[in-house]
Amino acid sequence: MMVNDKQTLGVLLVNLGSPQAPTAEAVKPYLKQFLSDQRVVDLPAWLWQPILQGIILRRRPARSAALYAKVWQEGGSPLLVNSRALQIKLSNRAQQQGLNWQVELAMTYGEPAMQTSLAKLQQQGVNKLVVVPLFPQYSTTTTAAVYDAYQTACQQLSYQPELLPVQNYHQQEEHLLALASSVRKYWRQHGQAQQLLMSFHGTPEATRRKGDPYYEQCLATGQALAQILGLEEDRYSIAFQSRFGFQKWLQPYAEPLLEAKAQQGLESVQVICPGFAVDCLETLEEVALGFEETFIQAGGKEFGYIPCLNDADEQVEAIGTLVECVIESTGSDTTVP
Repeated sequence: MMVNDKQTLGVLLVNLGSPQAPTAEAVKPYLKQFLSDQRVVDLPAWLWQPILQGIILRRRPARSAALYAKVWQEGGSPLLVNSRALQIKLSNRAQQQGLNWQVELAMTYGEPAMQTSLAKLQQQGVNKLVVVPLFPQYSTTTTAAVYDAYQTACQQLSYQPELLPVQNYHQQEEHLLALASSVRKYWRQHGQAQQLLMSFHGTPEATRRKGDPYYEQCLATGQALAQILGLEEDRYSIAFQSRFGFQKWLQPYAEPLLEAKAQQGLESVQVICPGFAVDCLETLEEVALGFEETFIQAGGKEFGYIPCLNDADEQVEAIGTLVECVIESTGSDTTVP
């Protein structure tokens, strides 16, 4: 079947973002954009902006830059490098299967900017667009922020393709099986620890009370993964990391939990971060390095970090299948003529 312009389909993978360099000068504008989004910090501007401008943006860029420097890669931040690799492999999968997909990558904050990536899709004649936020669990702090940025960029470009949104994929069978496969692969190489800790990025408890489904979706992912792996309740834990500020966040907090378990006699633990599609600052610095230090100093013996799915074939296939399901629900034909 011939594919006309109306059937040219775009796939836009969207991740959070990162600075362009591991320096305070590069981190500051990124943090300003990120922390100025009310989806991220749900406080009135009159209250939050003086704190952000007067305190946080004076102190935090240098500290964050030092953390980024620990994990920075030749091609940029780990989040950008891994997200780009995933984009390329998904595009290659589409080509190999004869699918007429134009695959681009955007960030909610930083580069590649949403407007830049949408402009590329517009130039490629894309009239129907599947947007895939690379956050398996839906949260207003991440997924909703993606669609805010998307709508703003579309308005700036006067571009309105037919939107096919993905809201979450926390219980997609292919995704869960990909996670389980990554754990089993790690076990084959390193052995199985006494306990598996599933650590998700935290959000404020106040966000949950407003109806955000993120907490429940994290629990659903963790419990489904444990069931696939055949883990009894005493062989795994679910916790939350990356607190910011002084308000109460989702609990249990990961590092205090690890510390307590080590003090109670747990000798070996392995950590996986099922809320992150690709490795980034939080997984590589905070978890792989920071959690290990916490656990060992508290008396633990062996710590292992199980990498995110990144551009593993299983993740590429899971996202490809996810996109195909969205397309099929609209009856589109995306084969190459």
